[in-house]
Amino acid sequence: MLKKENILLVDDDIDILELLQRHLKSMDYHTYKAVSVKEALYILKDTEIDLLVTDINMPEIDGLELVKHVAEHYPNMPKLVVTGFPSVEDASSVIKHGATDYLTKPFTKVELELAVKKALASKKGKKTLKAPPVKPALNNSYGDMIGNSEAFQKVTEIIDRVKDNRATVLVRGESGTGKELVARAIHYSGKYARAPFIAVNCGAIPESLLEAELFGYTKGAFTGANENRNGFFQAAHGGTIFLDEIGNAPLPVQNRLLRVLQEKEVTKIGSQKAEKLDVRVIAATNSNLEELIQKKTFREDLYYRLSVVAVDVPPLRERSLDIPLLVEKFIQKYGIEYKDRFVRIAEDALEVLKRYSWPGNIRELENVVQRAVIMCDGQIKLEHLPDELKYKIDFPEKGFKTLQEKEKEYIQEVLLSTQGNKTKAAEILGINRKTLREKLK
Repeated sequence: MLKKENILLVDDDIDILELLQRHLKSMDYHTYKAVSVKEALYILKDTEIDLLVTDINMPEIDGLELVKHVAEHYPNMPKLVVTGFPSVEDASSVIKHGATDYLTKPFTKVELELAVKKALASKKGKKTLKAPPVKPALNNSYGDMIGNSEAFQKVTEIIDRVKDNRATVLVRGESGTGKELVARAIHYSGKYARAPFIAVNCGAIPESLLEAELFGYTKGAFTGANENRNGFFQAAHGGTIFLDEIGNAPLPVQNRLLRVLQEKEVTKIGSQKAEKLDVRVIAATNSNLEELIQKKTFREDLYYRLSVVAVDVPPLRERSLDIPLLVEKFIQKYGIEYKDRFVRIAEDALEVLKRYSWPGNIRELENVVQRAVIMCDGQIKLEHLPDELKYKIDFPEKGFKTLQEKEKEYIQEVLLSTQGNKTKAAEILGINRKTLREKLK
């Protein structure tokens, strides 16, 4: 079986990246994505790339500098530039700086395929030089998710079961656990990956607008409807629509959504004509839908339609085995972005991150690592972590503990319960803030 070529796509426009990825995946290429030159440099250091496809106009460092870097350090790697240059002179200038070829915007899928094949053919018989890896590749990843824990593996097993069919999926989990990442993994790892993926946050759109945004409307359907307009469901035709915070959807929207799921068709507001629809629905919630059903704010029949397959995303406190991997991932990401180099983490600092309960889950962990990378000088130490994390270290038992040790543990427990609020902690402990500060020292 022939090896798939690895193509690195670089563009600060996420939509363009996803479009390129869909097209190239349908052509049986393997792709890596980078939204900046810095991120692209990290991928190049750690991955064998057969072709670079890059935009020119990007913030901080433009694509031309990336082309020059690749021409110098990876001389046999073809470089395809996506450019808006209309003239032969400008295009020639790009090629003089090291580009193998260029593709002018806007372009069709056929034009992209021809340009990629031409660029790859230019390296036939040559071997691309690969820089030695700086760090070992992160393993056991699925899309943008990563983990080794049993809880993580259970989620990926369900993804594997549903990725190639149209079954409706309900993703449940606390805020910050990565529910949208699960939805994207289902879509982009399956056979419908080349089709659209439309993400809608039902809690972020005003109730008065959500119905129109989802299902579309006709001219004159309501005040301000000055034209016929498709909704998110029509835009997702052939692909996947992801409905985040579905528990916030008002009852009129739930009624229409139930019909979409039952009849496989959608009717715009103001129209009597139903349109056939081929779309997979993935919904997500951090609410208890069963409780909402009891309160009569969520339809029970819709709940059963949505939860044909349910994915329960575990909180981070149940995935402690995955914390070092996630920390490494975020350190690599933000080290390149903020420091233009790799950042390390001290063992005692990592131990604190492993022992913390993470009420904000992966989103909170990422924020903590991001801040620590900014504050450190190449190595994350205890001093770069928030106080409320440092106070939650579970010290091992060593026989009987001294009164001072027990007091220390109790103060840590109180601080954890108040989420690091020293004023509240002092009130509970029956001491003033000054005394608490002294004890913390």
